[in-house]
Amino acid sequence: MPYYVYAVHPFAQLEQVGEHGAYREASAQAKALREKLGGDAATRIRVMFADSAVAAEDLILAIRDPRPPGDD
Repeated sequence: MPYYVYAVHPFAQLEQVGEHGAYREASAQAKALREKLGGDAATRIRVMFADSAVAAEDLILAIRDPRPPGDD
């Protein structure tokens, strides 16, 4: 399964900016993009491991319940 790199813009607008076979490559691209964006809080860079780009987008957009307090 590949690693997908996404730029998540306001209002959950997703932009696929990369696809890599190894985590190290995906992580390096994500770090470079985050550095390039600087302090732009409106756009987030995410790395997702999934079967396909559609599955990666579903995982990024999934609403997760907060963890219970004290569950560290």
